[in-house]
Amino acid sequence: MVLSRRAFSAIVGTAALELALGASAGHCIAATGPTGPAPGPPRADGRRHTVGFDRYSIIVDGGRVVLWSGEFHPFRLPSPSLWRDVLQKMRAHGYNTVSVYVSWNYHSPAPGSYDFTGVRDLDLFLRTAAEVGLYVILRPGPYINAEVDAGGFPGWLTATKGRARTSDPTYLTYVDEWLTAVNRIVVRHQYTAGSGTVVLYQLENEYADHVTEAAGRDYMAHLYRKVRADGIDVPLFHNDKGRNGDWAPGTFDTGGESGHWLYAFDGYPSPFRTPPDWGYFGPGGTKGGASASPGTPGFLAEFGGGWFDPWGGAEFDGKGYAESRRTRDAAYERRFYLTNLANGITIHNVYMTFGGTSWGWLPAPVVYTSYDYGAALDEARRPTTKLVPMHQLGHLLDSVPELAELDRAEDLDVGGGPGLRAYHLVNRRTRAHVHVLRNDTPDERVAAVPLAGTTVRVPVPGLDARLLATGISLGRRTLRHSTAQPMLRLTAGRQDVAVFTGRTGETTETVVEAAAEPVFTVLEGEAGCEYRDGALHVQARLGGLVRVLVDGGGVPRPLLLLLADDATSGRLWRHDTPSGPVLVYGPELLRTVGLSGTTARLGGDTVEEADLEAWLPRGVTEVVWNGRRVPTHTTRSGGLRATHRLPGAGPVRLPALTGWRRRVENPESAPGFDDSTWRTADRTTSFSTTPVPASGPVLFADDYGFHYGDVWYRGRFEDAAGAAEVSFSYVTGTQGLLMAWLDGKPLGTHRMPVPDKKTVRKGTWSATAAFPVAPGKGPHVLSVLVRRMQHDQDGRADDTHKAGRGLVSVAFDGATPRVRWRIQGESAPDPVRGPINNGGLYGERHGWHLPGFADGGWEPAELPRGERRQGVVWYRTTFRPAVDPGTDASIGLTLTDDPARAYRVQIFLNGWNMGQYINDVGPQQTFVLPNGVLNTRGENTLALAVLSDGTTPAGPGGVRLTLLGKAAGGVPVAPVDSPRAAH
Repeated sequence: MVLSRRAFSAIVGTAALELALGASAGHCIAATGPTGPAPGPPRADGRRHTVGFDRYSIIVDGGRVVLWSGEFHPFRLPSPSLWRDVLQKMRAHGYNTVSVYVSWNYHSPAPGSYDFTGVRDLDLFLRTAAEVGLYVILRPGPYINAEVDAGGFPGWLTATKGRARTSDPTYLTYVDEWLTAVNRIVVRHQYTAGSGTVVLYQLENEYADHVTEAAGRDYMAHLYRKVRADGIDVPLFHNDKGRNGDWAPGTFDTGGESGHWLYAFDGYPSPFRTPPDWGYFGPGGTKGGASASPGTPGFLAEFGGGWFDPWGGAEFDGKGYAESRRTRDAAYERRFYLTNLANGITIHNVYMTFGGTSWGWLPAPVVYTSYDYGAALDEARRPTTKLVPMHQLGHLLDSVPELAELDRAEDLDVGGGPGLRAYHLVNRRTRAHVHVLRNDTPDERVAAVPLAGTTVRVPVPGLDARLLATGISLGRRTLRHSTAQPMLRLTAGRQDVAVFTGRTGETTETVVEAAAEPVFTVLEGEAGCEYRDGALHVQARLGGLVRVLVDGGGVPRPLLLLLADDATSGRLWRHDTPSGPVLVYGPELLRTVGLSGTTARLGGDTVEEADLEAWLPRGVTEVVWNGRRVPTHTTRSGGLRATHRLPGAGPVRLPALTGWRRRVENPESAPGFDDSTWRTADRTTSFSTTPVPASGPVLFADDYGFHYGDVWYRGRFEDAAGAAEVSFSYVTGTQGLLMAWLDGKPLGTHRMPVPDKKTVRKGTWSATAAFPVAPGKGPHVLSVLVRRMQHDQDGRADDTHKAGRGLVSVAFDGATPRVRWRIQGESAPDPVRGPINNGGLYGERHGWHLPGFADGGWEPAELPRGERRQGVVWYRTTFRPAVDPGTDASIGLTLTDDPARAYRVQIFLNGWNMGQYINDVGPQQTFVLPNGVLNTRGENTLALAVLSDGTTPAGPGGVRLTLLGKAAGGVPVAPVDSPRAAH
């Protein structure tokens, strides 16, 4: 709709804004590097590239780049085909960089053994990132933390000599082996060599506890020399654990090399507090964030895009990751991330962007299976509304290289009362100005922005922020100012295109310099235009896509202004090709663009039916969508629009889970069980940080080579007459438990407490479980099952990952029999699924979890169940989903029951351990089943290992498949190798 002059004037009166091009430089410092077109998307193009930096930004091939990065851990998505899905979604939504941990424990089942095949194929991941067009920040530790078992250290390292995370020679020997294995791959993927897109490489992780000691400084110097000797030549960095100035340039020996080390820091501010200033507007000095290293760019190696949740869900009051996403929503992102950009942060990594699943025994004790994190992409790979600000800002930073070289400008008094903060920045070379207005109150505030003698009132919604710019190029024309946030600019065909965004229903003014009056046409939406004061003033009310075409006025190339509300902006996709940029509007996702002759081949996703319009380079007149030609017509906006809507996702049919078979397990509890092949527990010393009782022996599972999952003990003793009680001292991670039997009869179960808000980060728990006994004369057998719940992390570099796991000691009240112990944990690591997949349950050791296992002799069973017994019972069934070809369906397994029932379930899909459900603790009830592990159009085997303590009836209760999301499109998914049970 074209507005009348009266309506036009009313809008101007409430929303006009004028940002002066000639504002005072104030605190500006002369730039020292280039300002010009940013480099195009990175590829493994076979050409050598330069990667450097100055105090403003990373500089690639002489051009400035803001690294707009998201964290993604391939080890939390055990389906390599889906890595491409996540990376393509990140690239499409404006990210130009992916940051990735490499977890030592995921690749090393034993000393000297390193596996980079299958779901551990780092080479494939890095190739895929390059093909998608993402820079890579690589973070291989050796310690990573990351809420994974032992902070990424392999289980076997917990039982070795030497102080970890120091210059201890034994530890460094193992570290060098690991880095050699990793760097042999990484060196082939450095952007400097043109064979990949790795541009930054991290040493260690949040290393804050030996900073002033020789053991710490020598350790960091050793890592620096090692990676350089291995051929890593991109800039290196470390992520300070907070803002302490730790490991800033010049604080440790880099072998005489200078100018190749960056200071970075991490930050996880509370969403309920004022966003902090960790740069230009902060306190300065070594504790001020980026100010700790004034000669290197502001670098947030991790900034909280969510937070982790512990067993029991105390962090989010039992509401799970949905509450993390609610409290760190799109408005949070605008407030906090725009504050970071205003403070000169030009390497900005959001942890996490896709959290994924801590499957198997990967999770550290402080988290449960889901690592959704409240991230912008949820655990089921679905885009959330949190992607909208990332999408808008990422495309802005990619389109406007001026934003990579900003200085603090003159402070402006914008009024609005307490809680309204204004940041003013300038690019001294181009004279472009940027303003960030942030409202830290729950109610809307109005900023009175004084510029060039004019005061303009700009509303800022409660607990939100906006970025405004002036003086930036829109192609052949220049933006004077806009009250809408710029999102992107490009040239497509014979016209420039500029996109601006804001909240739905907002009234905006966009002013474009024009020496002479241009011809303007409102093509779509509620807008009005007026030429005055040497500029075209465009007023628009945001809702859908407002289109205004500007032509003439002394400029030979037309300008198409697109003004979009948030939801609409998330369906505008820029994609760069060798023939020039492409802009696509309509579908849920644009993954790929290929130009061949007169044809544009587009690939992407739709959920519901969707429109398709594409602005393409000259000479491209035909469109193909997901392999099918789409009839189009040319619009007045200069795009090709499909004459029919694109189809949405096809049907997904999920079967009910029936046909269950059941078998009771734990034969190890029977007195006559043959344990002759088990390890004898006869060690007297240990490298554990948990003291070994003077009476011995060492009973920690790690000392006998058992590092993951459950562990069994069987202890034989003779006369214990007079004994009234037996007590078991044991150590586990969060929610560990111990079950005991005497001569096959249950003694009972002891569980570690559910963490509360004060203990959510506690990773090692110890307790003594006491049970009444009356053993009489022997011989007798004690059988003990301990669920260890994994190793603590080593965040303070004090070997907490070496805390014991399993039994510590056993004592009798009223007798002192000598107990001879044997121990059994997991079998040899699964060659495909890896060491973290299995623990020491009898069924796991004998393949009950595997597809193809002969369960025909098991008894039929129906769910829900409600039986009371102490121990383990297995359930197995098969099922076949029906997902249309070309549909990407995200499917989960949901378990429900009376929360008073005390039991837990290990979930195995086609032999893959997809996580642990604790019915009376929670909060997780739905477990994502990743495609590739899940066969979406064939048979699947589901096995449930139910561990119940005997105090209540135990399930499983309700067990069903759940459709978490679907889209037409997706990526080709290859089945993940799933070895079957031997016959």
